[in-house]
Amino acid sequence: MAKGPVLIELDDTAPPPVAEAPPVPDTDVPAPTGVAMQMAAKTMAGKPSRIARLFWAVTGALLGAVISTAVWDFVTGWIERAPIVGWAVAGLIAVFVLVLLTIAVRELAALNRLARVDGLRHAASQALETHDLGAARRVVDKLVTLYRGRADTDWGLTRLAELRGDQMDAAGLIALADDTLLSSLDRAAEREVAAAARQVATVTALVPLALADVVATLTSNLRMIRRVAEIYGGRGGVLGSWRLTRAVMTHLVATGAVAVGDDMLEPILGGSILGKISRRFGEGLVNGALTARVGVAAMEVCRPLAFQAGQRPKARHLVKQALGGLFVAGKTDG
Repeated sequence: MAKGPVLIELDDTAPPPVAEAPPVPDTDVPAPTGVAMQMAAKTMAGKPSRIARLFWAVTGALLGAVISTAVWDFVTGWIERAPIVGWAVAGLIAVFVLVLLTIAVRELAALNRLARVDGLRHAASQALETHDLGAARRVVDKLVTLYRGRADTDWGLTRLAELRGDQMDAAGLIALADDTLLSSLDRAAEREVAAAARQVATVTALVPLALADVVATLTSNLRMIRRVAEIYGGRGGVLGSWRLTRAVMTHLVATGAVAVGDDMLEPILGGSILGKISRRFGEGLVNGALTARVGVAAMEVCRPLAFQAGQRPKARHLVKQALGGLFVAGKTDG
């Protein structure tokens, strides 16, 4: 049977531009959660069990016994075969032991200094609670001793010496010491926190390896907490810095502050944004924001005086200061 021609009607309407097409919803990709920062926080906050502590204690004792016996046999053997060489080796070992003792003394001094700062904070709180002017004056005297000789507190010490005689109550004297001595240190600590948050966000966004960004996050937070302690006069050594870091992270984990929410990044982006940006860049922003929270907690722990009402720095402000430019750059690149 013959078929007639088929007529096809063509639509002369121009297709819409590709640029105006709505974006494809990305419902399968989970929102950023700050995995690197949360793993670093749990690692630093984790407390070893009794079995683990016993294991490391016994291991350390055994290694010490083995090493000391081997060194003794090594030195005495050389003394018997070649006395000059043997005594030279013994001298080197004595110098090595002396260096270890010096390091140990410095670590103990650093721990003691951290304890002094912590004691000042508790003494100031008690003086304010009891309205004890004499106790407040003793706290201020210790603060002057702590910060004497530092270029960044010279003006504050001079100003405090001029005005402290006019203060007739504990609250006024503590507030004066806080304003003259610690306000400049607070700004320096905030700059350190913002720099650490920016570094963590950048590394997480650019490094594709999961373990690498966890190590970088852990290292940056350790350095930040140590620098904050040094700014406030703590000067923690290796052991002191680790102990301080554990205290900060334990507090954050216990209070649930190491958690993710749009409120951390809202000052930069506005609205609910965690699902609207790339997965890797979103992880960077969240890790940077969590680092800012850690920094604020470190300032509270390391500060010799507790923050007054309304004086505590806001993590949202530090996030905006640290990550605002980073987000603009990342958005332009994307």
